[in-house]
Amino acid sequence: MSGWFAYACTFGVLALVQGIACLGLNLQWGQTGLFNVGVAAFMSIGAYTSALVTTAAIDGRLGGLGMPIVVGLVAAMAVAALASAAVGALTLRLRTDYLAIATFGVAVVVDLVARNAVSLTGGTLGISFIPRPFASFADRPVPFAFATFVLVALLAFGAYLVLERLATSPWGRVLRAIREDERAAASLGKSGAWYRLQAFTVGGALMGLAGALEAHAIGFLSPDNFTASVTFQVWAMLVVGGSGNNRGALAGAVLVSALWSLTGLATAAWFPPDEQARAAALRIVAIGVLLTLTILWRPRGLLGERTAVSRHLGGAD
Repeated sequence: MSGWFAYACTFGVLALVQGIACLGLNLQWGQTGLFNVGVAAFMSIGAYTSALVTTAAIDGRLGGLGMPIVVGLVAAMAVAALASAAVGALTLRLRTDYLAIATFGVAVVVDLVARNAVSLTGGTLGISFIPRPFASFADRPVPFAFATFVLVALLAFGAYLVLERLATSPWGRVLRAIREDERAAASLGKSGAWYRLQAFTVGGALMGLAGALEAHAIGFLSPDNFTASVTFQVWAMLVVGGSGNNRGALAGAVLVSALWSLTGLATAAWFPPDEQARAAALRIVAIGVLLTLTILWRPRGLLGERTAVSRHLGGAD
């Protein structure tokens, strides 16, 4: 029983980490209409930043400052926000598919740097011995897993509360106005470019936080942690949960993560070891099927965006 409880806590940690990234994407796409397909890049930037800040010094590798984890998380958000602001300043004049192509290019560049800048990222071998929270519990799997889950849950809940407050603030209303009709918003004196840049930067900071939390939860980091499939999963979470709704973003993250875990257990049980590598592709297929069914039956997701009237009444639209 204790083994299953530890596994459930570990699942909750990874699901909520993805949920934080999904909240960032919801701010960018659901609230502002920014088509970012470089989610994995900003998660990777945050993960490597925190790893370099918190790990011990190693000959031949930059970083290794040995700082506390909380400093690493703050640094991850700051660097990911700066990277998002830089990318946004160069690309946010583009729209829809052109913006998607640009952010995908950014993801490719970040992945190439992570694989080839050995003195900075460790290359394909990655970075090991990343400090994990509550390391004093490491020899007791259940308390360790539960304490880590509580920490990540609190951070995810805090991010949710902040974004909910922002969504109902004048700033959030301007973002939705720009998403719906930027010309109308501009006629009221609101700079669409400036607000889009703010939303893109804050969303990137949340993705950086998610990447850093994943690195510290696992204790190891390599370029394979943040491939294009991660971006696909986060987008699937948002579409399934409900774009424009922060609760939907978290619900979609848990649901898609559960499907990912269950299909992983199924392939391990149903396929021989020499076939499991190829069978792992079925996990992506399963998410694709869920995504298709959601689009067909619930086009707005499980928890669609709430309108002004439903928000005032406290219910979903």
